[in-house]
Amino acid sequence: MEEKKRAKFSGNLGYVLATAGSAVGLGNIWRFPYLAAKYGGGIFILIYIILGVTFGYTLIISETVLGRISRKSPIGAFKHFSQSRLGRVGGWLNAIVPVIIVPYYCVIGGWVLRYLTEYIVGNSEKVVREGYFTDFITSASGSEVFFLLFSMITLLVVVLGVNAGVERISTLMMPVLMILAALIAVYSITRPGALEGVRYALVPDFSKFSFMTVVAAMGQMFYSLSIAMGILYTFGSYMKRDVDIERSTYQVAIVDSLVAILAVLMVIPSIFAFADGDVSGKLNAGPALLFISLPNVFADMAGGKIVGILFFVMVLFAALTSSIALLESTVSTLEDEFHLGRKGASAVMALVIVVLGSLSSLGYNLLSDMRLLGMQFLDFFDFLSNSVLMPIGAMATCILIFRCVGIAAVTEEVERSSKFGSKRMYAIILKYLAPVLLGIILVSSVLNTLGIIAI
Repeated sequence: MEEKKRAKFSGNLGYVLATAGSAVGLGNIWRFPYLAAKYGGGIFILIYIILGVTFGYTLIISETVLGRISRKSPIGAFKHFSQSRLGRVGGWLNAIVPVIIVPYYCVIGGWVLRYLTEYIVGNSEKVVREGYFTDFITSASGSEVFFLLFSMITLLVVVLGVNAGVERISTLMMPVLMILAALIAVYSITRPGALEGVRYALVPDFSKFSFMTVVAAMGQMFYSLSIAMGILYTFGSYMKRDVDIERSTYQVAIVDSLVAILAVLMVIPSIFAFADGDVSGKLNAGPALLFISLPNVFADMAGGKIVGILFFVMVLFAALTSSIALLESTVSTLEDEFHLGRKGASAVMALVIVVLGSLSSLGYNLLSDMRLLGMQFLDFFDFLSNSVLMPIGAMATCILIFRCVGIAAVTEEVERSSKFGSKRMYAIILKYLAPVLLGIILVSSVLNTLGIIAI
């Protein structure tokens, strides 16, 4: 009876676009191009793709299957298979991550919304003024208003429900996002002087291969595919029994990789053309790339105002599809575990977003003197969720399958709707490689945040 009441995606397309939308986010646009440039361009992308269709594929399959079998979000899924401490702690680890991420993600989404607004009203010259970004985020009122606007859009979509909200918006935004990304990439690679950047980005140079290239690609892949964020459990629980899990998983990985590559082609060739081939010190990770470097590149382009509008529409869609998926996971958990209605669960999360998001938003202005472990609120929440909780949460999923579920049960569920041609690879990676790779991700992420190594 419970399963009949649970919302379901309409089919394969709805699941793939919603899940791909959760995966395609700001990390693809502001971190992937930076890492690709830093670690050899083509060789980094090659390693990323290999990891995505092996290691990433294995973790996506695992979480999706556990969600579909249990018909629950993370906490309920873990309890479905284990009543032990692992079942309690592992589920909460996966469930708490989106609660931490979505508030500060809405803050960054508000920054995107502000820049898009400036481009639309014709203030493209204003955004490239030195200090504009710093002035904006250090203004309490300006930053807070756009954070709240972005949050309201995200909440509205989730309140509408799985089909009318999450699935419908994803099936609209994802195709538009990919078309815009392709158009901007084509425009970028046809700029004078951009060809060298294209060659650097796409042609693997094996002389640039190193262990840190693998570590950086592995960390980026892990975060890009929405692993250990509760999303895949939740979306798996919405998946119909006849949807081909294996094919859908590969489609999600392909869409995510395609957008990441398009992001590289949007950014690296443009920077090469803008900097006359000298990109040292001009290609940064994070907000500096999105809100400082690229607007300056657009200002130097013919038709840069139009490109800027299209670019920030694309980025806004990427941010929204991810924030919607994160919020949906938290709302689903509140519905399952505390028996709240969708509106009630959304209201609870609205309060959480306003409180935690305001800490991140005001951490650059009114609360700038307050630090957690020496970090501003947004950086601390990002560190806690991405560097600590997510790798541990993924390890908990692997342990759950080893001890309680069994690879045979996972295989049986996948083969309900799929041939599962990669089941041998799945078993080998989950049993032997995943724990080691997740350990490397955890250690390298913490060391990178602490400044001991640089990724």
